[in-house]
Order: sequence, then structure tokens, then C-alpha cells
Amino acid sequence: MNLARHIALIDELCFRPFPAEHGPSDVGFSGPGHHVAVLETGDRPDPDPAGRAVTVEQFEKDRDAVYELLASRWGDTDPYNLRTVQLRTEREDIPEPWGRLSHHAGVAWLWEVRGTGRWVAVALADRDPSGPVQLLAVVTETAPP
Repeated sequence: MNLARHIALIDELCFRPFPAEHGPSDVGFSGPGHHVAVLETGDRPDPDPAGRAVTVEQFEKDRDAVYELLASRWGDTDPYNLRTVQLRTEREDIPEPWGRLSHHAGVAWLWEVRGTGRWVAVALADRDPSGPVQLLAVVTETAPP
């Protein structure tokens, strides 16, 4: 993991313009009002539950390292429960990127970045056992629901 590169990318995304359309970007994908950066991704989905658990454990440590640096800058925060957001998607129109993120990650750590009008979230996308484990950073102008 390159922690300095991850933090630099999050800083840059706090000021990068948002695109008019949804689509892939140089760091993941973006859309109106949001950027989602894939900071790290597992090599491939691991069909072995033990192997996947090792990958998840390593990515959790990496997420915690990103959290520690961002918390030292913007303050400690409690985990934001994305599972309840996912349940709400069944009966409500949840704005992006929160709806999509809730299908991939169970929790996120988030901050409102003073002076930018943007929110930053760090999450571990590990809910789909057939997909790769990913460490994600989200920068959005949409407050969490």
C-alpha cells in the first residue's frame, strides 16, 4: 500500500470537477456530484474463503491506516452503517454514490471536508464474494442519507 499516494489522491479529488455523466475515470468511476476511487483491489476473486479472509484482513488494516491519517486531519468519526442505507434502497431513491456504495460495502468512515462542500468516505468493498475486495475512497457533494 502506498499511503501517501492514497491521501494525495483523496486531496486531489476534493477539488477535481465532477463530470456531467456517469462513467469510468482514471481512478475508478465518477458521475454528477461524485468520484469513487479504487485505492487498492485484490488480484481476483478468491474462491477459497480462507484466502479471501486474509485479503479482507489486510485491506482492513490498510483502510484503518487511511482512516488514521484522515482522522488526524478532520477528526475521529464513527463508522457509518451502509447496510441500513442498502435496506432503504428497496423503498427509497437513495442518491449516488451512496446507493451503489451500500451494495458493495457494509460500513464507511466519512467526513465533511470544511471549505470544499464535499464529503469524503473510505470503505472496504467486500460484500460480493464473487467480486474482488477493494479499498475505496468516495468524494461527493451529496451528504450521506
